[in-house]
Amino acid sequence: MFSLSDYAYHLPPELIADRPVPERDTSRLLVLDRRSGFLSHHFFTDVTSLFRAGDLLIVNDTRVIPARLHGTKISGGRVEILLLDYVGGCLHLEKNGFFQCSCLMKASKRPAQGSRILIGDRLQARVEELEADGSVILSFHSEAPMPQALLEAGSLPLPPYIERKEEDPEDALHYQTVYARKEGAVAAPTAGLHFTDRLLGHLRSMGVEVQPLTLHVGYGTFAPVRVDDIRSHRMHHERFEIGEETASAILKAKAEKRRVIAVGTTCVRTLEYAAAQEGGLKPGGGSCDLFIYPGFSFRVVDVMLTNFHLPETTLMMLVSAFGGYEHIQNAYKEAIAKRYRFFSYGDAMLMI
Repeated sequence: MFSLSDYAYHLPPELIADRPVPERDTSRLLVLDRRSGFLSHHFFTDVTSLFRAGDLLIVNDTRVIPARLHGTKISGGRVEILLLDYVGGCLHLEKNGFFQCSCLMKASKRPAQGSRILIGDRLQARVEELEADGSVILSFHSEAPMPQALLEAGSLPLPPYIERKEEDPEDALHYQTVYARKEGAVAAPTAGLHFTDRLLGHLRSMGVEVQPLTLHVGYGTFAPVRVDDIRSHRMHHERFEIGEETASAILKAKAEKRRVIAVGTTCVRTLEYAAAQEGGLKPGGGSCDLFIYPGFSFRVVDVMLTNFHLPETTLMMLVSAFGGYEHIQNAYKEAIAKRYRFFSYGDAMLMI
């Protein structure tokens, strides 16, 4: 279970969902009993019969920013930019008066340090540093506030496996959860894409408590694992925040032996990282770099809702740690055989 190849599987390309289902909560739902390995097939709206009064549902309220930018070098060459650390850039903006952050850049020739890039009508960037890992540090100057400049010039950074000839304006709606509030992610916490306001309202009326936390999903979530022994992998950092009300609700639920249901790997990592810190889980924020793989002992999460993940990724390792390696292997084989839709816009899986 510690070899990268242990997390490989073959997925027929047609099972990669490049668009969401017409209605969020009509996706399919594969349910795994973690103890027995028993699998059952449902639709997502069936969570109303799978959740129960007293459950605490934790969601990630991060909001995806229009982090993909297209620009032109002063010399005339075209450039594509992906912001990697929007939150860090905002902190730099508050302190220094201009927005600066780490980015990925695609160009026919890598721009030199000090060169300028024109982006739309009111935004330009300057190359400050060229990093050894291939990323660049850019400082942005805009005639408008940076959030407004991004709305005007940027687009949502869909995952690289969603290949389309043209961008779909509907992604601006579909690639956000209905409870997205705090801007900062460059990828959506996709397990939450299945919820509608109506379904959440139904769950609350049943007695399910819903509380948010924030983890700004970074591009590192798509970064490949480059070591054969996964225990040598070093996880990327992502900024998080847990509010006082959420922390209190979690501690109360655990004390009363009520189930804590985490929506997505981002919530799982945030909760388990916070619980492992000195003094245990408490309100506050920081930078989460927790790598969860089989053998991990979960302290907070009792039930996990997630999507189907890419092979040989840290996300596959996390769900294998939670659901059991053999159970997850069987679940993925079953999902492929039953033609479930995979990845960000795909179907869901509930592990109870």
